[in-house]
Amino acid sequence: MRKLLIIFGAFLFLISSCTLFKRTPSNIDSDYQFKIAFGSCGHQNKPQPILKKVVAEDPDLFIYLGDNIYGDTRNMDTLQKKYELLGNKPEFQILKKQVPLLAVWDDHDYGENDAGKYYPMKEESKVIFLDFWDEPKNSDRYRHKGIYHSLTYNFKNKVIQIILLDTRTFRSDLTLNDKRAGYKNDYMPTKGNDSTFLGDEQWDWLDKTLTEKADLRIIASSTQFSHEYNGWESWTNVPEERNKLLSIIKKNKANGIVFVSGDVHWGEISQLNATGLYPIYDITSSGLTQKWPNTEPNENRVGKVVRNNNFGIIVLNLKKEPSLTFYIKNRKGRTKVKHKIQLKDLRVE
Repeated sequence: MRKLLIIFGAFLFLISSCTLFKRTPSNIDSDYQFKIAFGSCGHQNKPQPILKKVVAEDPDLFIYLGDNIYGDTRNMDTLQKKYELLGNKPEFQILKKQVPLLAVWDDHDYGENDAGKYYPMKEESKVIFLDFWDEPKNSDRYRHKGIYHSLTYNFKNKVIQIILLDTRTFRSDLTLNDKRAGYKNDYMPTKGNDSTFLGDEQWDWLDKTLTEKADLRIIASSTQFSHEYNGWESWTNVPEERNKLLSIIKKNKANGIVFVSGDVHWGEISQLNATGLYPIYDITSSGLTQKWPNTEPNENRVGKVVRNNNFGIIVLNLKKEPSLTFYIKNRKGRTKVKHKIQLKDLRVE
């Protein structure tokens, strides 16, 4: 009997060893994949175990899409201390150690709810933001107003461009909803072209940036771009500005654009179909800790809405024909929404 147990134990060890060291198809595929993870709306006072699930995905980078803390103050000492609460979280430290981080801000880490260009502490807040996210001291972000920036990654002869927008520093005040028929929640669309979302300086930079060579362009916008108007902060509140960006994409024949966004405290994929352009996808992931009791209708939505804590992933797969797969995953790392497209379908004809 003892001899039989020894033989059985050896058999189990052999099986486990084969399983451990076998190069599975998923491991082979990973050699051809560039994986971008992202999320938003994480309160510094709350546990963030979802970040461990992000690390488990082994992404090539993680983009924080704003409301990375809830600062909401004009006192910079208070803002600094709230960043420190995030920085001291063990789960954040693990993420930072294992995954390269990029970040934009939204209103709550900018400093004030729904604030735009009139927030008086924006320059002081910017310094705290850049220092916390370890922005290199020679970065252009220190030399120009706002925090907009772009980076490129080369992956198997493909150029991936990451465009980080600043939707706060230059943005005009939005038009408050005066309860006219057809409008809801806080804001109604601003008519005319005298209001700006990005400001002249950032618009000029973005126009030039979209002429650069790239096969895939990820545009990080703290607020949603491709969804249907719902009365909350988004590009739909300044429709002339959204149309301007679509026109620039068309003019520059800027292929491969996908938006990622946060802010709303739910997750969804939106697809905007504009005349003369390929579908403009926007993967919204929100929030890492925050939730909202209600979600809004969205005729541009692809798949279902995710009401609980979530993070997003975009996988560029070059094993065969280049493809993109969009994921929204819950706090347990389970896929709740998945949508796959071919990269060649994101081209201006």
